[in-house]
Amino acid sequence: MEGSGRVGYAVVGLGHFGEHAVLPGFRDSRKAQLVALVSGDERKARRLAKKFGASDFYTYDGLAQCLAHPQVDAVYISTNNSTHAEFTVQAAAAGKHVVCEQPMAPTVAECQQMIDACRSSQVRLMIAYRKYFEPAALDLKLVVESGKLGRLKFIHSAFSVYLRPGGGRSAWHFDQCLAGGGALLDVGVYCVNTARFVTGKDPVEAAAYEWTVDPEVFKEVDENIAFRLNFPGGLVMQATASWGGAQESFLHIVGEKGWAMLAPAYQCDVNR
Repeated sequence: MEGSGRVGYAVVGLGHFGEHAVLPGFRDSRKAQLVALVSGDERKARRLAKKFGASDFYTYDGLAQCLAHPQVDAVYISTNNSTHAEFTVQAAAAGKHVVCEQPMAPTVAECQQMIDACRSSQVRLMIAYRKYFEPAALDLKLVVESGKLGRLKFIHSAFSVYLRPGGGRSAWHFDQCLAGGGALLDVGVYCVNTARFVTGKDPVEAAAYEWTVDPEVFKEVDENIAFRLNFPGGLVMQATASWGGAQESFLHIVGEKGWAMLAPAYQCDVNR
């Protein structure tokens, strides 16, 4: 924002995660300021704008007006996965930087569309994947890079959250068109990306097994998925992502000289 030294944000999407994780984060920020909120529920937008100190609020029909706001420098997108590309392209066209919740988008084509739009408008695009900044993950990466574990041999990891409709949870999580996928896309990405980040390697081969014990709920998206990733140099990762288990997460890396572990590894204080 001009004159304040802080980046003015509009938050688009005020679901459970947006309300309880994204908005509270602005309270203690010295570099960002909440300016506007956008929601499909005007009353909710008004209530949360008052609660978190945003000066303006809009419905989705007023998104263009929000993007024209002179104090909005960047947009934080916290909507269902199917709209990430749409809102990113609109924000980029308006000259606004974009922070978008993970997963980036349901398809590779949409991800590329987001990248191209932001490059064309010369604005920044960032996916809100927090493990790149968390002290524990950074420390683990330093341990791996130091060579103290020796040559890495295998990784075990899991992230589970018990997710069912109701209880304040958005139904879109269980809709393939809106979510783009289930446990793998939502929580499994933490296992994959943290392993990539910590080891500095990208997998070259993948295999997986998907199953459900609640087919009435998980008709369209995966409830549980176990997968194996083969990395260069003989490193193998075995991991599980689940919406059917109690909240738990870990990352266990074993090398020839030692091992290191994060537990819990991925969850934050907000229940998804």
